[in-house]
Amino acid sequence: MLSQDCVRELKTSWMPNITDVGLDRLIDMLEKGSPFLIHGSFTRSVPMGCLATHIAWNHPRTARMTLDAGICWLNHVAGLNPATSHVIREWDRCADYDYEIRTDLAAAFRQERDARRQRENATPVNRIQDFVSV
Repeated sequence: MLSQDCVRELKTSWMPNITDVGLDRLIDMLEKGSPFLIHGSFTRSVPMGCLATHIAWNHPRTARMTLDAGICWLNHVAGLNPATSHVIREWDRCADYDYEIRTDLAAAFRQERDARRQRENATPVNRIQDFVSV
């Protein structure tokens, strides 16, 4: 299970800064158990990277970077210290054998994707019309 610090960091720093494409990519990789999604380092060799690196490769500010993309995304886009990120620390701790963390992260990312889709499909409401009489 994800710690409260990890969930808070996901909601406040990660989710607002992940592109839709990056979100879809992470969900796909987590669900499939992709060997390109690694633990213990940000990047081994392209295309192998951690959560932050795959997000960075799908973000306009860091898409052109290679080995340092995840670190730069965390620091410059999400505003986090890569060494103290709760999400990264929990991800590295779980390694490949802790499927509960993978499942919880995939569920959190799916929930965010679903919320974004609902907002996109919401019908705009003209609230001013209720207050104005012509």
